[in-house]
Amino acid sequence: MSIDWELVKNIGLPLATLVLGKYLDRWLAKRPRLIVYLGHVSSFTVQGQTPIQVFTHAIVVRNAGRLAANNVRIGHNVLPPHYQLLPSIPHSVVQVPSGGAEILIPKLVPDEQVTISYLYQPPLTWDRVNAYTKSDEGFAKVLNVLPTPQLPKWMIVLLWVLIFIGITSLLYLGIYFIQWFFYGGH
Repeated sequence: MSIDWELVKNIGLPLATLVLGKYLDRWLAKRPRLIVYLGHVSSFTVQGQTPIQVFTHAIVVRNAGRLAANNVRIGHNVLPPHYQLLPSIPHSVVQVPSGGAEILIPKLVPDEQVTISYLYQPPLTWDRVNAYTKSDEGFAKVLNVLPTPQLPKWMIVLLWVLIFIGITSLLYLGIYFIQWFFYGGH
């Protein structure tokens, strides 16, 4: 079985160009990219004459893009009275007509991140606090954070190269078998 290098070139070049174009666009595009991490959820019982149960959670809002995100709005179904932004940056609270509130941050520059910590009591729970995060440029990507070991950058690149080789090989084999079936496999 000889390899048809012309076929490999005809399949491989457009695929490589597509992948390269996608990543060049992602790397070179100057746009904001908001990411929201749900960091932790905790419950405490404060001891005293009458024990009180309190809940806390935090979110991290990060601009991972190359352009400033304007008018970042963190929407809340219910905004607890006790919250804190770290680092402390200028912000305002805007009441939403349908109920709830938004924390409005005028601008997040590239690579800037803000942690918002909340403290509240039952019956309010963490899943009823935050609603959405968006800016003038679009909605944020929400990630639930779990502590996991991170692979080194070289290993991630190697994995993507191997995935690309595997997909290209499967496409080549698929086209080879289609040709064999229709043109030479009687």
